[in-house]
Amino acid sequence: MLDKKLLDILVCPVTKGPLILSNDRNELISLSAQLAYPIRDDIPVMLEEDARHLTLDEMDVYRQVRQG
Repeated sequence: MLDKKLLDILVCPVTKGPLILSNDRNELISLSAQLAYPIRDDIPVMLEEDARHLTLDEMDVYRQVRQG
């Protein structure tokens, strides 16, 4: 589990936009870049080449999560 303080300061390295924590997939989600950055051994891997692209369905789900 990521520290809340760390999550508050982390941004997407591609767009500098906010990130959403996905506990079920252990990823940090960037809606603006449409990427999911993995978290390995409680360390976010913030490299674009290690991120996976989000599907349209995932984008819809995370947009709803972000809106509350």
